Amino acid sequence: MENETELRVVHQEEEQQQREEGEEEAQPQNPPPLRRRFVIYLYVGYFLARWSARTWEFSVALYMIHLWPNSLLLAAIYGAIESGSTAIFGPIVGQWVEGMDYVKVLRLWLLFQNLSYTIAGGAVIKLLLVSDLKSRNLAVFAILVVLTNVAGAIGVLSTLAGTILIERDWAVVMSEGHPPAVLTRMNSVIRGIDLSSKLLSPVITGLIISFVSLKASAITFAAWATITAWVEYWLFISVYSGVPAIARSNERRILRSRTKQVEGTDAPVSVSNAPGTEESSTGNPPCRTGIRKILNRVSKSSFVSAWRIYFNQEVVLPGVSLPLLFFTVLSFGTLMTATLQWEGIPTYIIGIGRGISATVGLAATLVYPLMQSRLSTLRTGLWSFWSQWSCLLVCVGSIWVKKDKIASYMLMAGVAASRLGLWMFDLSVIQQMQDLVSESDRCVVGGVQNSLQSALDLMAYLLGIIVSNPKDFWILTLISFSTVSLAGMLYTIHLYRIRNHIFHFEKIPLLNKCLFKLLPTRGNM
Repeated sequence: MENETELRVVHQEEEQQQREEGEEEAQPQNPPPLRRRFVIYLYVGYFLARWSARTWEFSVALYMIHLWPNSLLLAAIYGAIESGSTAIFGPIVGQWVEGMDYVKVLRLWLLFQNLSYTIAGGAVIKLLLVSDLKSRNLAVFAILVVLTNVAGAIGVLSTLAGTILIERDWAVVMSEGHPPAVLTRMNSVIRGIDLSSKLLSPVITGLIISFVSLKASAITFAAWATITAWVEYWLFISVYSGVPAIARSNERRILRSRTKQVEGTDAPVSVSNAPGTEESSTGNPPCRTGIRKILNRVSKSSFVSAWRIYFNQEVVLPGVSLPLLFFTVLSFGTLMTATLQWEGIPTYIIGIGRGISATVGLAATLVYPLMQSRLSTLRTGLWSFWSQWSCLLVCVGSIWVKKDKIASYMLMAGVAASRLGLWMFDLSVIQQMQDLVSESDRCVVGGVQNSLQSALDLMAYLLGIIVSNPKDFWILTLISFSTVSLAGMLYTIHLYRIRNHIFHFEKIPLLNKCLFKLLPTRGNM
């Protein structure tokens, strides 16, 4: 009996010790400091990936306008295919990133992105080497153009997966447990890297095209995509292995994925009635039952469920207002670049203009943290948006300028100046989503967000197909400005819903002085 009593006491002591150890582990601990080396690896890998994407984005418009001169048709078709593929498959890509192991996501992202860009670059090289291919063999010309479009679309979808992974997931995971300023700074640096790529790659590509040839730029791009794939993979794998928070997040996502699979297999199975029983009891003909089954399957599909998750978010209005800014030609994108070249603006000038535009946008990554710390994320978005809108008035004014070159430079200047407000607004919306969207929905919401942006981008390219004459670019300008105005109204409504006011009039000193003078006068009356 004594031995049994001693064993029971020892057992109780061990259980008590295990409970205490479990409580200590459950207590929140300060996260380890971010190791600078791995943060730099993340930034460098992201820079290499974005450089490829931004170079192709700029170059493809010049390739298409060269292959089909005096028309925006090929450029608009390419943009429509690229945006349409992202609009359709964006939510699926987001769910795929959410449900897959980080290492698999990295491998598939970098493999498909760089392989697709290499194939697209090779097809363009062939098209440029045989200058009269369209007249000699139209079928081969069409096949190569289709191959360029398809490979480019796959490359953009792969880039989307990487963007969701780095911007929407890893940046948040690495900053968890740290002060909010850490996430703000990481967002600003990541956006600055993207804009730096947008700044430098067009300038370098424009110089190669202007002083060497289009063929040389295509060869350089294909070689870059081939070489950098291995460097990017090593950098990102190093970050994954060196940051414990990412490994823990990966374990949580795998557990969530397995839990969903178990819930799906354990779902109750409905017992089907005997043939003819259902029809007799409900009175519905078989065709209606078939349609109902199809609708049930569609409603339960991953595509629809992703959109349902998105529209249930608290930040849906800011989320919708940001994609509306993509329904525009007022950017140094495919249509505006092709139009400027048609109007006789030299390629290197377009590249420099795009670089200046990116430089102004790059300044947003420095100004945003300052404004956000003083005004809050929500109100910074309001001020940044309407500053962008004011700059775009210059683009609208260029429509009535008679001299083409002056009008073109006004258009470029208005777009470039508006980038400060645009990218500050982008950072504001992204940070609101990072703060308010749960971890389990983060990648899904990011996929739908990019899908919505691409859907509106697609509509802009469809307009470019309908209004394909560069002389009618002013019509696209007015439609774009109207859509931007709608986006501003939606965001302003969201801010009013949250704060119940738009401006702090009491904080304007001049207005306070005027009111102070008027109030006694009214009292005397």
